[in-house]
Amino acid sequence: MTSFPNSPKLLKGGIVLIDPVTSAVKRIISLQYNPDTLSRTLQIKGVGADSSDRSEALRLKGPPTETIKLEVEIDATDQLEGGAGQSTQLGLHPQLAALETIVYPSYDQLQKNNMLAGSGKLEIVPMETPLALFVWSKNRILPVRITDFSITEEAFDVALNPIRAKVSLSLRVLNVDDLNFNHKGGSLFMSYLQQKEQFAQRSTAGTFSSFGIGGIP
Repeated sequence: MTSFPNSPKLLKGGIVLIDPVTSAVKRIISLQYNPDTLSRTLQIKGVGADSSDRSEALRLKGPPTETIKLEVEIDATDQLEGGAGQSTQLGLHPQLAALETIVYPSYDQLQKNNMLAGSGKLEIVPMETPLALFVWSKNRILPVRITDFSITEEAFDVALNPIRAKVSLSLRVLNVDDLNFNHKGGSLFMSYLQQKEQFAQRSTAGTFSSFGIGGIP
């Protein structure tokens, strides 16, 4: 028990996988430790610098492409010291597999496509994965696609199971250019955008005097 009973509960970030059609929750993956940093990059979708039409200079083609990068640490040391059965037998394999399988088609999907190919089907429909939602507090619930995934296993038990690892993730936020407005992911993106606009309205407005000017000439 914590010695500070009135201290706020630390929330965890993570990934929720939902069915892209029914929105039913398929898996919840909470991070063992929240990363110390989270970087975001916005790639603006302007009409184009080479456009000769001056009326296009201020136009946007759509929402910017937002990329989120974070590094996740996973450690089985505490569980090993406590003699937790799964950790002593498998190390971090279950936790790593829960993240890795997000970017894999399922075993059944691969088998089905193999059977279709063997039966002479000329066109095999690409396999659809669950929709991944990156949850970083109630203010950020974002539909994402993992675009880059790397794992560094840093320590092993006597059976060579990984017991300490770092996972680097690059996530691209899916917006209404990727998913239509009626899609659950599209709806979540629009809520995210609306909330961002509300936050912007609560920001303290600057003054011309802070620039050392009285106004725009």
